[in-house]
Amino acid sequence: MHQRFALLRAGMTVTVLLATLSLGLSVRSGVQQQQTSPQPSPLPCIQPSAYPDRIILTWSDNPATTQSVTWRTDTSVRKAVAQIALAGDRPDFHQAAQTQEARTTPLQTDQGVAHYHSVTFRRLKPDTLYAYRVGDGVHWSEWIQFRTASDRPQPFTFLFLGDAQNDIRNACLRVVRQAFLKHPDIRFVIHAGDLVNRGERDVEWAEWFAMMDWMAASVPSIPTPGNHEYVRDAEDKRFLTTHWRAQFTLPENGIPALKESNYYVDFQGVRIISLNCMEHLQRQAQWLERVLEDNPNHWTIVTFHFPVFSSAQGRDNPQLRALLKPILDRYRVDLVLSGHDHTYARSVPQQGGTVYVNSVTGPKMYKLNQQPWMRRWAQDTQFYHIVHVDGDRLLFESYTAAGKLFDAFEIRKRRGQVNQVIDRIPSRT
Repeated sequence: MHQRFALLRAGMTVTVLLATLSLGLSVRSGVQQQQTSPQPSPLPCIQPSAYPDRIILTWSDNPATTQSVTWRTDTSVRKAVAQIALAGDRPDFHQAAQTQEARTTPLQTDQGVAHYHSVTFRRLKPDTLYAYRVGDGVHWSEWIQFRTASDRPQPFTFLFLGDAQNDIRNACLRVVRQAFLKHPDIRFVIHAGDLVNRGERDVEWAEWFAMMDWMAASVPSIPTPGNHEYVRDAEDKRFLTTHWRAQFTLPENGIPALKESNYYVDFQGVRIISLNCMEHLQRQAQWLERVLEDNPNHWTIVTFHFPVFSSAQGRDNPQLRALLKPILDRYRVDLVLSGHDHTYARSVPQQGGTVYVNSVTGPKMYKLNQQPWMRRWAQDTQFYHIVHVDGDRLLFESYTAAGKLFDAFEIRKRRGQVNQVIDRIPSRT
């Protein structure tokens, strides 16, 4: 977590190609692309206080032995701390808690100055339940529990969310709650960019944290930035919002210019890689090759905001596709997760067995551009996605906001062969 933020490299463009191909499957009716976005609804209070809020778990190192936590207070808190203990059954479990000083970063927002604090707990035991709290010694959060990852491949489940972006508290919170109510075994959440609509507006981040609520403090997040996390300065140069590195404590194992927005995390036999589509793509592509070549994990998942195969009308990313797809093919990446196009589309298996998924969680919808690369698609529908990993099997399930299973497929690893992808589409949708 730092106060230096990378500027957007000038000259990057994404060309647009209108696709007119179609596939002989029925398309759900939808609305025309929205010309304006809903405005965030007012919150009762977004000002910080001495009590911790916006508490969020992330990883900046090994998920089996470390856990990072970040939180916000007002500027009266100059020295923050965190406490951690094994989560016991007795009410006095906290007697054995260890205290760790936090790193504090002031953040100037459009609502004033806040202090963001971060701690990375280290030397933790793998696959172990811990309880922690954050505060200043007087003003404390509640005790919150999390479980470290196993230090070996084990079955697990994670949640994937597409763009939240607009009217987050009103329209997106119900989707996240539905996901956690129906799937309480979620171990982490991947956010595929455009978490908010205007990255420097503190009220929108207030809505995003209201959406994640206690879940952000209990289950780690793996966010990747989208174009709406980028803003323009007084000289009209684009840069990653200052909120990003203040409120997320993420790995610094990507290219130096994109610390904490380009990175990877290894979790129980799966390598999850985040690319920042907004700048330094050539350098990230070279880095991606190295990270994929030296990858001891059984599964590989890559997430970035702009899709390789666009699913909305009037959108295409040929430069990104030409740069990244050969690398994804060469190293047989299993799954690529993107947002941006505000529709749902899942590909037929590409070379090497790779499956591409574009999705949207928020209420902003675009009109679908139906194309032959799509195996399953939808428009005007909010989604969340549950991914189960177990040995040689990965099961991907796409649910609507109301918890209805809309799409599912299974990827099976085959020694010396490309992945086998099996449709598990429900008979009634």
